[in-house]
Amino acid sequence: MRIAVIGAGGVGGYFGARLAAAGHDVTFVARGKHLEAIQRTGLSVHSPLGEFRTSPASAVPSISDLGSADLVLVAVKLWDTEDVAKQLQSSKVRQAPVLSLQNGVHKDGILRGHLPEEQILGGLCFISAFIEEPGVVRHNSSLQKIVLGPYHDSQRPTSESFVGTLLEAGIDAELSADVEKAIWEKFVFLVGLSATTATVRQPIGVIRSNKRSRRLLYDVMAETVALAQATGVRLDDDFASAQLDFCDTLPAGMTSSMHNDLEKGNRLELPWLSMGVADLAAQRNVAAPRNRTVSDILAPYVLGQPTGE
Repeated sequence: MRIAVIGAGGVGGYFGARLAAAGHDVTFVARGKHLEAIQRTGLSVHSPLGEFRTSPASAVPSISDLGSADLVLVAVKLWDTEDVAKQLQSSKVRQAPVLSLQNGVHKDGILRGHLPEEQILGGLCFISAFIEEPGVVRHNSSLQKIVLGPYHDSQRPTSESFVGTLLEAGIDAELSADVEKAIWEKFVFLVGLSATTATVRQPIGVIRSNKRSRRLLYDVMAETVALAQATGVRLDDDFASAQLDFCDTLPAGMTSSMHNDLEKGNRLELPWLSMGVADLAAQRNVAAPRNRTVSDILAPYVLGQPTGE
C-alpha cells in the first residue's frame, strides 16, 4: 500500500515505521529538526518489539509534497486537525480514505467539515511512544494497537482490508462493530487521566489513593459518560466505575500527555479534552461542573507557559 502519515511523532512515527518495515510505501509529513533527521538518515524506532529504520527518502515537509496514496493516517496534535483537513482537500491524496489516530471525539467531525464523509474511517490507537530526539521514536512497552471501523456499510471492505494490512505488519489490530462507541470509551478514560494528572500535577497512583482526588477522577469520567449517552452513544451507566477500577490496575507512575505538556510548558489539548466536554455538555444541557472547573484551572496554560503579560 501507499500510505501517507501526517505527523511523525510517537503515534505516527511508530505505526508508519512498522508499516514501512513490512514493505509498504510510507511517506511521513514532518517538520523542523525531526524532518531534517529523517531525510538525512531515516526514522529510527526503538521498541521492546524490535528496532527498525525507514529510508531517508520517507519524509516531506508538507502535505502538498505528497503523491497519491491508498490511505492517509492523521497523527498530529488536535489543534492542527483543521489545517490538515484543508490541506488534504487540495492535495494529491484528497481521494484516499482517511484514518485519524488522534485522541478525542472532535477529530472526525473536523475532518468531515472539509472532506467527503465517506472518506473518513473511524479509529483510535493505544500506545505509549514519543520523539526521543530528532529522527528517533521511543516505544515504551509492548502495547501497540489500532482499533478501526466503518461509519457506513460502504466503508467495511476498506476497513477490513486495512486491519489485515496492520496484522500482517505485526501491529495488533481490531475491526470494531461500533467504532464511535469505541472512540467514546477511550475518551472517557483519557479525559479522566488527563484532567486529574494535569490539575493535581501528580501521576495516577497519587490520585487514586487519595479519597478526594479519586472522587474527582470518577466525577470527570462520569460527566463524560453522561455526555456520550446524551449524544446517543450507548455507554453503560456503570462505565465510569469500571474505568475507575481499570485505573487501579495502571502503573502508579503513569501520567498523561497533557500532564507532560504542562510540565514542559507546551501547548495543551485541553480544548478537546475537559474543556471540550464542558462545552459540548453545555450545548446539550448536560451538567459537567467538574470538567468545567478543570478547564478553568488549566485555561492559562492552553497555549503554553503563561508569560504574565
